[in-house]
Amino acid sequence: MSDLPNCPKCNSKYTYEVGTLLICPECANEWSSSAEHASERTRVWKDANGNILHDGDTVTVIKDLKVKGASSALKGGTKVKNIRLIDGDHDIDCRIDGFGAMQLKSEFVKKV
Repeated sequence: MSDLPNCPKCNSKYTYEVGTLLICPECANEWSSSAEHASERTRVWKDANGNILHDGDTVTVIKDLKVKGASSALKGGTKVKNIRLIDGDHDIDCRIDGFGAMQLKSEFVKKV
C-alpha cells in the first residue's frame, strides 16, 4: 500500500501521483503533494443556531425553500441525513428523499 493521503475533497483512498501532483480518480480533484499538510480544513461550518457542523451529521431544514426545477418547495422540518460539507456558496452537499441530490446553505439548517 502506498502512503499517499486521501483526497481532501471526497476522502477517496485511491489517489495517485503524477509528477508533483496528487490526483483523485473518483472526483478528478488535483492538488500539490507539497501542500498535503495544508490540505487540512481550516474553515468551520455552522448551522443557523451557531452549532458546528461535520461531515455525516444529520440536519433539519428550518424554513420552506424553493427548489429550482421542482414543482414543490422543500418544506421546513425536512430531515437531511449524512451531509457532506463543501466549499462554495452552497456549503452542504446532500441527498434528500423525494428531491434527490442537492446543495443547501448552512444558514437554512439546524443540527439535530
